[in-house]
Amino acid sequence: MTPARPAPHGLFIGSHALAEGVLTRRQLSSGVYRRLLHNVYADPALDDGHQLRARAAALLMPREAAIGGRSAAAWFGAPFASVADPVLVVVPRGCPWDGPRGVRVHKTDLSPGDVWTTDDDVRLTTVSRTAWEVATMETTGTAVALLDGMLHARRLSEHELVAEVMRRPGQWRSKRAIGVLPLVDGRAQSPPESRVRVACVLAGLPAPVPQFVIEEGGCFLAQADLVWPEHKVVVEYEGAYHFDGPQIDKDDLRYARLIAAGWRVIRLSSADLHDLDATVAKIRAALACA
Repeated sequence: MTPARPAPHGLFIGSHALAEGVLTRRQLSSGVYRRLLHNVYADPALDDGHQLRARAAALLMPREAAIGGRSAAAWFGAPFASVADPVLVVVPRGCPWDGPRGVRVHKTDLSPGDVWTTDDDVRLTTVSRTAWEVATMETTGTAVALLDGMLHARRLSEHELVAEVMRRPGQWRSKRAIGVLPLVDGRAQSPPESRVRVACVLAGLPAPVPQFVIEEGGCFLAQADLVWPEHKVVVEYEGAYHFDGPQIDKDDLRYARLIAAGWRVIRLSSADLHDLDATVAKIRAALACA
């Protein structure tokens, strides 16, 4: 049975389906359809994720509103938000809509020029405006990770980012946004890498070089996540795929070559992100020994 007036991406508003007689209340509550937000349901074949939930919020939000911040960043190369994160919706000041549970409403100035509509009619803040919301509303580490992703995907340029921040002096949290600017680096290739780099810089360590190519005697040794070339210290973040059998062997061989060439190698996993102070202390000790 097809939901009433489904969105192109497989979502529908439950009350519409009931009003049009396409579904009964019993069918709607049977569990066949996945409930994403109050009154918004999805085809169960769809992969759940933050972007799908943002699309669900877009069906409910006022016409003058737009998906923004880390939620909009998922369209601009930074799919960092999780299913558990509330969807950020930016609405003009004075708008009475507060959204359902699972949606965070940010009421602020929003002009038509700050909004971009996707081909399937999802209203987002523009890439520059999204960057502003990210820089002002997220913690420093998360903001940098998101902005790094947008830069790396080439959906946002450094010039656009700087221009957006600098044209808003004196606005809410503008000082926070200005503080984020020098920390952003589009060479970063993962949020954990960005978080560790920011933690090191904020702790007073020299800034590492992201994705640095290491050569010895003109021969390629490795391209490493974070490198302090002068100290010959390498930090590598190892995600889940690094623990597959063949990748383990490749990593061990690569690290053995680096160590043989006189490099110190620090290998990090997701557990190290839960205690960045300890991680920074480990890196500080390695730099001190170099």
